[in-house]
Amino acid sequence: MKVVSISKSHGGLQGVYLHASEVCACDMTFAAFVPPQAKDGHLPVLWYLSGLTCTHANVMDKGEYRCLASELGLVIVCPDTSPRGADIPDEKDNWQFGCGAGFYLDATEQPYAKNYRMYSYLTEELPALVAANFPVDTSRQAIFGHSMGGHGALTIALKNPERYRSCSAFAPIVQPSTAGWSRPAFEKYLGSDEKSWRAYDTTLLIEDGKRFPEFLVDQGTADGFLQDGLRPWLLEEACKTAGIDLTLRMQEGYDHSYNFISTFMDDHLKWHARHLG
Repeated sequence: MKVVSISKSHGGLQGVYLHASEVCACDMTFAAFVPPQAKDGHLPVLWYLSGLTCTHANVMDKGEYRCLASELGLVIVCPDTSPRGADIPDEKDNWQFGCGAGFYLDATEQPYAKNYRMYSYLTEELPALVAANFPVDTSRQAIFGHSMGGHGALTIALKNPERYRSCSAFAPIVQPSTAGWSRPAFEKYLGSDEKSWRAYDTTLLIEDGKRFPEFLVDQGTADGFLQDGLRPWLLEEACKTAGIDLTLRMQEGYDHSYNFISTFMDDHLKWHARHLG
């Protein structure tokens, strides 16, 4: 693991790291904030998954999480959104697919299956790397994210409920198998058999019996993607039917940007901290 950069913030250390990923068959970058309490022992870890077109840097630069994370004693890990590099198959003119748009799944179709294995990367390889190199208590993990990353957080939590104590999301894509901006990517990554898509669709995972105790979701009412891409009412219906506790907060006048995310970031950190102990 190579240190790309590291700087002090709110008494802790904000670092960016590069490592060779066997799972994604390329170099991968991630950010990690370690608060000052780490000098006294291992701390709970909160994973943040970013949205379409983002890297690890977007939330690091605009998410405004370090002050409260330092107070609460939370390690925050921010992975990249996809594999990257000159040899990675991509559609450079398509912001909804390829680099920056990995959708947190394991692709099965060529030429994407070799590199686009973000689900395995985030549930196997990166957690092992973080556990070996940072002062984290792996018995206290939580996960959240934005948009495509909200989709990733929800699906990963549903499929690994024993690992995460809490899960939340900002404006998540709750049914990517039918949303216009994600359905084409699913077909390219996973093929034309839509039954295989269910493994990466929050509402369909719930329909198929996957469970998580509760979710917190914030959604802006002025979000331009609300009606066609995000559709939180579908998650609300699925959770109600399944008996999953969902706190869905429709935030009046907020859009899809980091102005929205940073406004409610503290609420999410406090919510996760209560669950993480």
